[in-house]
Amino acid sequence: MDVTDGFLTVRASGAAAAKAGLSGGAATPEHLQLVLRCAVPDDVPGAGTALRFPDCSLHVLPVGVVVLTVAEARLTVGFGELKPLMFQPVPVDAALRSLVSGAVAHVLAAAPVLDPHGSAHHLLGLAELVLRSALRAELARVGSMAARRREALEYMREHLADPTLSADRVAEALFISRRRLYQLFDDGQGVSERIRGLRIDRAKALLADPAKAARGIGEIAKDCGFVSAAHFSRTFRQVVGRTPSEFRGR
Repeated sequence: MDVTDGFLTVRASGAAAAKAGLSGGAATPEHLQLVLRCAVPDDVPGAGTALRFPDCSLHVLPVGVVVLTVAEARLTVGFGELKPLMFQPVPVDAALRSLVSGAVAHVLAAAPVLDPHGSAHHLLGLAELVLRSALRAELARVGSMAARRREALEYMREHLADPTLSADRVAEALFISRRRLYQLFDDGQGVSERIRGLRIDRAKALLADPAKAARGIGEIAKDCGFVSAAHFSRTFRQVVGRTPSEFRGR
């Protein structure tokens, strides 16, 4: 099982449930699987085996991967609320990983003398704790990234007329690294391509504005940060499919 260190993956059991979760369907799975790589001592009895109970089970694989399966109906946090965690690696703080490692190790070591009902209740509580903690951290992380992304876009729009606007300039203005800037826009579109798209959008708005009809193509090119009217026309036609003059006339 390929599990990245420091990340949690939450999966719905069953092919139908997984498909519904990925497509945004309303189906709620019977069970959820929490998959996490964390250090469990090799000498702990039961390592590489499993503990099974009616509403949950614990598998500790020899490669250091913990798989905790719980009945969705036994959780107090709903499946819909857990969508930000589903089917993708989510970073987990080292302190939370250490807590899971210790809890799993203790359960495995004491399994022969523990009451099964109490053990199941303990594992359900552990799953609830991991899910709620990971969800809170992920929502905070995504919210922070969204705020920084808005700041980056605002800076780009404010400086579109500057032909030297670049990814390095934006990163410097936001006091973040270039790598971090690209992480904010991890959607397949590069920062330079995004700046070009914003320039084209501004140009289209200016060309379509009757109040700007007297302005020449060269002036609009300058307002949008293009180094020359020729470069503007080539880029505009490449993106829009028509020259700026054709777009304005239409």
